[in-house]
Amino acid sequence: MTTLQEFADQARSFLSTHVPARPVAAKRVWGEGSDEVVSVGSNEHDDPRSRERVIEFRRLLFDNGYGWISGPTEYGGMGLTPHHEEVFADVLAEFDVPDQGLFQVSRGMVSPAILEHGNDDLKKRFLSGIHRGDIICSQLLSEPEAGSDLAGLRTTAVRDGDEWVVNGQKVWSSYAHIAHFGQLLARTDPSVPKHQGLTMFMLPLNTPGVEIRPLKQMNGHSEFNEVFFNDVRVPHANRVGEPGMGWRAILTTLMNERHVVANRGGSTTVSPTERVFELARQRGLTTDPIVRSRLTEVYLYDEIIRMLRLRQEAAVAAGHDLGPEGSITKLLYTTQLRRIGKLAGEILGPAMTADSGEWGTYAWSGFLTGAPGLRIAGGTDEIQRNTISERALGLPKEPSPK
Repeated sequence: MTTLQEFADQARSFLSTHVPARPVAAKRVWGEGSDEVVSVGSNEHDDPRSRERVIEFRRLLFDNGYGWISGPTEYGGMGLTPHHEEVFADVLAEFDVPDQGLFQVSRGMVSPAILEHGNDDLKKRFLSGIHRGDIICSQLLSEPEAGSDLAGLRTTAVRDGDEWVVNGQKVWSSYAHIAHFGQLLARTDPSVPKHQGLTMFMLPLNTPGVEIRPLKQMNGHSEFNEVFFNDVRVPHANRVGEPGMGWRAILTTLMNERHVVANRGGSTTVSPTERVFELARQRGLTTDPIVRSRLTEVYLYDEIIRMLRLRQEAAVAAGHDLGPEGSITKLLYTTQLRRIGKLAGEILGPAMTADSGEWGTYAWSGFLTGAPGLRIAGGTDEIQRNTISERALGLPKEPSPK
């Protein structure tokens, strides 16, 4: 087996023949390029031409062995370690590549559930396609009346021969309007306790009876959707795990989702931390004692989150499952976004809310209005606190409503 350095050199050599290098200084030049400060979501993938460029690059990676580096070789993976994945991500950041956020749900959340709980047929049909970019997935989990109680869902699936008939509604389904399949969690046995009567399915989103309505958010984006099911038929062969075992499968998704959410953005985008530090420099506030104190706090929490991520990655590389540490990292990350947004607002004042055309000012409003979406994704902040208190600290469970 090659060393991590040899692997990095090989990956760098491959990428250099297909995509241009990313200028190191480009993201640090104030006033040049886009001044968007990304927190969550984008309308970029709604453009079919832009989406096709992203998919073509994903196919290029997969067809040359870099699409699923830690995945099993029988499904198109390299069979290497999560450490190799991290090394490749660092190398990838050196190049000007299309944004890969379109595949976060598919690769980071749906794929782990299929790999751990799906049968051989399901794995063969989905895993390679997901990591090659041929299959884009959305999550059909949250419901309007269930709130943070995912197991309280009301969407039903009733067995009818080799099919299940689905009726109900889901909401906050990222990219459902452009996805091929939805990771559906439905109630298949209402006679047992709520966590035991659930089943997960891979539902083709072009199935008759599926209606998808994009939701316009306050930041102007519409990657979230509400999805309605009216006598929708899904094959029995598309279930992930046995009927009634959906809660086990969804836990795998949720543990990975919290890790993915806390690692959003990545090194290929300008980080909010970089941008707020530069904002303070441009405004001549780096000597102000209050601003310096706030910047120090932002920097320290960035380092804490980085070290927690490294610990998680080391645990996964050692063969351990993701545990409550994912909730800790995710909660710290969403809190950090609020901290950065508040500091930017204090520095800019009215310039954040009125578009004067000045570079690097009004763009922060998109960050501020987009960040709350991550407080919901992967489980609300309140759910993360319950997970930490009960699973990590061993405190008593929160009383269930009667």
